Amino acid sequence: VQLQASGGGLVQPGGSLRLSCAVSGFAVSEYPIGWFRQAPGKEREGVSCISSSGGIAYYADSVTGRFTMSRDNNKNMVYLQMNSLKPDDTAIYYCATEHHRKFSACRLDYYGMDYWGEGTQVTVSS
Repeated sequence: VQLQASGGGLVQPGGSLRLSCAVSGFAVSEYPIGWFRQAPGKEREGVSCISSSGGIAYYADSVTGRFTMSRDNNKNMVYLQMNSLKPDDTAIYYCATEHHRKFSACRLDYYGMDYWGEGTQVTVSS
């Protein structure tokens, strides 16, 4: 099982970025996958997740209306489209899965994740 996040970078406030998570070793349609972030000195937090059943996405209150999570079953990838970025969105972003919960709804609790990809840095600054 491997996950690899990419697409981070430096963007001005109000700008957009699209993060990608390449998955191998399992089908993204069969396990819940989430995006998490950790800013310096802060606890890791859930940003968005997508359930295996029905592909329904959920969001933290802080990003609702600005971020959109999606997945491509054919490419076995998940994405996080981030719009209207704010300095508070600055963090390392990770994708992760609960590989012990096949065909399950997703959760934004990071402690439930058992496989993590390497993070990608997102910096929002003018």
